[in-house]
Amino acid sequence: MASGQELEAGAPPDEPPWPGSWQPLGARYRTDRLGGHGTNFALWAAGAEAVELCLFDEDGTESRHPLTEQDVQVWHGFLPGVRPGTRYGFRVHGRWDPWTGARWNPAKLLLDPYARAVDGCYTSNDAACSAVRNWPEADVADTVRDNRDSAPYVPRSVVVHDRDDWSDDHRPKTPWAETVLYELHVRGFTMRHPDVPPPLRGTYAGLAHPAALAHLTRLGVTAVELLPVHQHASEDHLQARGLVNYWGYNTIGYFAPHAGYSASGSRGGQVGEFKRMVRALHAAGIEVILDVVFNHTAEGGALGPALSLRGIDNAAYYRLPPNRPRGYADYTGCGNTLDTRHPQVIRLITDSLRYWVTEMGVDGFRFDLAAALARGGPNGTDAVDMDHPFLAAVAQDPLLSRVKLIAEPWDVGPGGYQVGGFPPLWAEWNDKYRDTVRDFWRGARPDVRELGYRLSGSSDLYQHAGRRPYASVNYVTAHDGFTLRDLVSYDRKHNEANGEDNRDGTDDNRSWNHGAEGETADPAINELRMRQLRNLTATLLLSAGVPMITAGDELGRTQGGNNNAYCQDSEISWLDWSLLEQPGWRELCEFTGRLVALRRAHPVLRRRAFFSGRATTPGGQPDLAWFTPQGREMTEADWFAPRACLGMLLSGSALSERDEAGRPLGDDSFLLLLNAGPAPVVFTLPTGPWAAPYETVVDTAAGSAEPDPPGAVTLGGRSLRLLRAPAGGISAQLPAIAISTFSSTPIASGTSTAAE
Repeated sequence: MASGQELEAGAPPDEPPWPGSWQPLGARYRTDRLGGHGTNFALWAAGAEAVELCLFDEDGTESRHPLTEQDVQVWHGFLPGVRPGTRYGFRVHGRWDPWTGARWNPAKLLLDPYARAVDGCYTSNDAACSAVRNWPEADVADTVRDNRDSAPYVPRSVVVHDRDDWSDDHRPKTPWAETVLYELHVRGFTMRHPDVPPPLRGTYAGLAHPAALAHLTRLGVTAVELLPVHQHASEDHLQARGLVNYWGYNTIGYFAPHAGYSASGSRGGQVGEFKRMVRALHAAGIEVILDVVFNHTAEGGALGPALSLRGIDNAAYYRLPPNRPRGYADYTGCGNTLDTRHPQVIRLITDSLRYWVTEMGVDGFRFDLAAALARGGPNGTDAVDMDHPFLAAVAQDPLLSRVKLIAEPWDVGPGGYQVGGFPPLWAEWNDKYRDTVRDFWRGARPDVRELGYRLSGSSDLYQHAGRRPYASVNYVTAHDGFTLRDLVSYDRKHNEANGEDNRDGTDDNRSWNHGAEGETADPAINELRMRQLRNLTATLLLSAGVPMITAGDELGRTQGGNNNAYCQDSEISWLDWSLLEQPGWRELCEFTGRLVALRRAHPVLRRRAFFSGRATTPGGQPDLAWFTPQGREMTEADWFAPRACLGMLLSGSALSERDEAGRPLGDDSFLLLLNAGPAPVVFTLPTGPWAAPYETVVDTAAGSAEPDPPGAVTLGGRSLRLLRAPAGGISAQLPAIAISTFSSTPIASGTSTAAE
């Protein structure tokens, strides 16, 4: 059977379930011992007193089938004749004792935690809650059981066929040091793409379309980091305002691709469509990284809906305060926190990760609020512990330890900020990089001490643990916050469309509108903003570490100043591809792609090891040196002196790395000059052992800088310039990186050449 092909679901069987098997968990369609076909169902529910399997026929009629077999805390049974496409759920019986964390309620239809497809959506209704939300005494409402049937308001699990053949798939296996990440939303990326057929826009098939792939390959990114694609639900407060959880950080199905992104229906077709998308991306040389949310679920707090885990074994799956187990420990800001100290929770997460790697073909994961997954070690507290059983389970797993692992290294609880704290194997989103680069270019930093660390790979954060520069995922923007264009266009957030009176979203944007709030017709402001966009983009792609581009930043995408568009499934969030028809934005896109190509062509720009500041051979150049505008190496005092200008020289002759055959790598040298001040700066080129013919490769102030004096370059106000010293002093033609910025004429000490 072809990948993802659906079989027509048959009528629910009349006979009781056969004993079946307790493993694997979930629903597995297979041939029985007599040659017939059916599905085995297995649900871990340790404290339950009874479990009913509920099947739904084509008109929605429910039939219930008690699972009477139980082994190792798993309730199981095999039902002959149950085929792929069949919708099902569970009703779990047990004690109602919220004071001890027990919240079993058979009136609530529950999703299978191991369901590999989900049909339907959660519709906000009080009957979906296991407790009575509107109880007159609000302080005890969570202790009163609601006996209304939740089935009309909750989604169903779907039986999916297993068979697939990945023999035609070839994973890119891009090394970390060569990785360029591109964070995108499956729906928002193609919803407005004119060359993607309308039925495919906003879907997995749309992302796999040649028109979408062409943009990614032209840009040169090596991996897409997809915002959550696990089945998720929209919160009650959003549904009440007619909005949805667009970003998807509200998971309810850790094995199921979100059906809302499927052009193939929701009865199993979404699984095959996702696999075909992964194959298409792999064929284009692009890896697939999933943003996963294992820190909490869509069930929220005590008065949230009972959709799955709460009704299966509340006290096992969630962290409950020891002194008040009717509540939830909330280190996520979302009402609950999964208890990764529990063996079954670790199993659920690692089973999910392995499934997405082996069955769905993905290449790695970015873990939302990853610090929450490491809370609670042997000391009995909920402190973050980097020796946590979950982290240990991942580290020793022969499959998961080989894929890309990225932590969002914080949560909202005490001690939750853990940037630089995760163990080897893990990369991290580096918000210190984001804040430093934003502050530098808006002129908010008195000196360049912090910038030096961020440009050179953040050794202060990662070197001490034996990690590499690629442990730092560098970014200036992400899905959460301003777009790059908005970062240079707004001083304040403008989130009125979210319906929360502009109270939501951060106020710490570190942005600068350059003289006008929002869009303006002022040509001087627009020219400066465009230059700043080039500055920020070039800084990101020329820094040591792994760069992450946010989808649409290369096009000049704007959200109109909304810095928290999590609930905006609209043109506020979708990429506007018509921007490429405007010369300025098209040139920014080309500028970004050429910088990615430059990075790919030069190993000195994507180092695997940290700089030492020393020569790698006797009498050779140090691998890294820092310079003042006077052309001398920076001293300790220089780092502390107020300044907005910095020079960074990367020596290609001092690389400590070797190729696959063990041969030493050599490269050109590059001199990166940054000036965040408003006035031009004459930057004297390094002399003595550094003297070499230089040529300008990137100049973000092209056309506005003054002519270069002898032995120096004139660095425009608020601009960046990259100069290349070819290996051996021999110039070789390079492609233009920015608009009219390339000059192949050497600039050496005692020579005056105006930048073109």
